[in-house]
Amino acid sequence: MVFYITNKAIANQSKSSKHCTMGSIQEQNSSTGQKALLDAQLDLWHNTFAFIKSMAFKCALELRLADAIHHHGGIATLTQIAGEAKLHPSKIPCLCRVMRVLTVTGIFSIAKNPAEDGDHVYGLTPASQLLAGPQNLTPTLNLILHNTFVSPFLGLATWFEHELPDLALFEMAHGKTVWDVIIHDATISSIFNEGMIADSRFVMDIAIKECGHVFQGISSLIDVAGGHGAAAQAIAKAFPFIDCSVLDLEHVIANVPADNGLKYIAGDMFESIPPANAVFLKWVMHDWGDAECVTILKNCKKAIPTRDAGGKVIIVDAVVGAGSSTLKHRETQVLYDLFIMVANGIERDEQEWRKIIFEAGFTHYKIIPVLGVRSIIEVYP
Repeated sequence: MVFYITNKAIANQSKSSKHCTMGSIQEQNSSTGQKALLDAQLDLWHNTFAFIKSMAFKCALELRLADAIHHHGGIATLTQIAGEAKLHPSKIPCLCRVMRVLTVTGIFSIAKNPAEDGDHVYGLTPASQLLAGPQNLTPTLNLILHNTFVSPFLGLATWFEHELPDLALFEMAHGKTVWDVIIHDATISSIFNEGMIADSRFVMDIAIKECGHVFQGISSLIDVAGGHGAAAQAIAKAFPFIDCSVLDLEHVIANVPADNGLKYIAGDMFESIPPANAVFLKWVMHDWGDAECVTILKNCKKAIPTRDAGGKVIIVDAVVGAGSSTLKHRETQVLYDLFIMVANGIERDEQEWRKIIFEAGFTHYKIIPVLGVRSIIEVYP
């Protein structure tokens, strides 16, 4: 009898154990399913709130928070930052919350203040070091984040409901093309020129150090749509044997700084380009559709000698898919493509570049992905 009861007890215990195990598995499966749902929600929220990250960064640029930290030797307390930015003390708690976003996103660093218990000090990261000092990219970022260029995105879905050919998203939002605004709005014109100059100084320094061989053997170069000539100045300084000129529209040339050693030519790249050993196009082609780009490249081909005589076109622009395969790199390239679409521009992948290069009559090209999300493209006749 005792033996029978013991076996029955064991059997019951075994059943109970199986039920517990099945229940545990079901709970685990349920828990895994709920976590997947919450992770999916997190992805949606992360994308939804992404604009706040940009707006917090825009706030930092306009308040010159990086300069405030730089002024204090690269490390500053919240009170010091607020004082340097001339903020009212009542806003310090709110500033703390903005800085929390900017530290989480890697713009600034944060650490315990060794001098005061409970307080923190904020420092410059490699990213925010580019917002203060000689390689200051603030003007370029101010241009991209200016309300004039951000606000059209609020109508993106409405724009898609219209049939092409249609007004550019920028023109639908403002009633003028981006070029009309840059030409006739003195404030936007100044922001645009300062942004282009800052970018040229930054990227050309790297281009010359990483790919100086691209400019070797060139006797003359014309920087097409080169604005105030920041890129051409960098090339002329690094390679004094190159005779550098800048081509741009008359109203642009009329406002260039005097006595910088460059020759400025008023003209239209869609009509003709003055002759030179090499033509340089930085951040120009992405502003235009394929037909316009083919016209520009055909005029470039007319301006340069044969490949055997050293003729070539040097393009600095994005090649979508080229360079690093990291998520941040790929995401930045496609986001910039959407940004430039506002003005009917496009960031091209290699196939799209090849199409317009060969259609313009060139026979060879070489992509050198050494400029972060951008590349140097050598194009040969």
